[in-house]
Amino acid sequence: MAVLTVRNLPDDVHRVLRVRAAQHGHSTEAREILALAVKPETRVRLGEALAALGRKIGLTNEDFEVFQQVRDKTPAEPFRYQGRAH
Repeated sequence: MAVLTVRNLPDDVHRVLRVRAAQHGHSTEAREILALAVKPETRVRLGEALAALGRKIGLTNEDFEVFQQVRDKTPAEPFRYQGRAH
C-alpha cells in the first residue's frame, strides 16, 4: 500500500478530517475520505450502463454472437512515424 504525505494542510481542513474520522470511529487517517473523493459510489460504471442499455433494447446473447462473427479480426499494425528527415 502506498504512503501519502500531505504538507501544509490548512488547520481547518485537518480539524474537519479529525471530526469526521471521530464520527465514524476512525483515527485521522483519511484513506476512506480520499477513496470516496476519487471513486464516488455514484460514479457511472460503464459496464453496468452498457449492460442495462442492452437489456433495455432487448439485446440477446445470440445478437452478441453475430457481432463476434462479423468483427474484423485483422491484427492491428503498429504506428510508424514517417516524419521529415533533418
